Amino acid sequence: MATNMSKKRKFVADGVFFVELNELLTQELAEEGYAGVEVRVTPLRTEIIISATRPQNVLGEKGQRIRELTSVVQKRFSFPDDAVELYAERVSKRGLCAQTQAESLKYKLLGGLAVRRACYGVLRFIMESGAKGAEVIVAGKVWG
Repeated sequence: MATNMSKKRKFVADGVFFVELNELLTQELAEEGYAGVEVRVTPLRTEIIISATRPQNVLGEKGQRIRELTSVVQKRFSFPDDAVELYAERVSKRGLCAQTQAESLKYKLLGGLAVRRACYGVLRFIMESGAKGAEVIVAGKVWG
């Protein structure tokens, strides 16, 4: 990320970086239960912490997948070598993460489960995880 610019431009540039990074990781890690990203900028390097329900799949076999993601991020955002570090962490309460539950509902519906049954299953899991309340809205053309 750039250093010699006005505060407004830096704020916008950081926001654009975060959005593009989030979009890239959402596409790459949808099946691994991607739940979000946290970016920490230090003087020596930029640390990117990926939250997922299955971090072992994000890491890959012997760390292969995380190294591939690191190189993709380095090339896409023009980081110098060894200036970016990616980490994967497990989502602490999967049932309280909206993004994770939306992905779960998506895969249930794509798997052919009836809409009402899929929604009730997701809602039950959310409530068992300790939520005070939740609302699931499914819109558009759906069968079942």
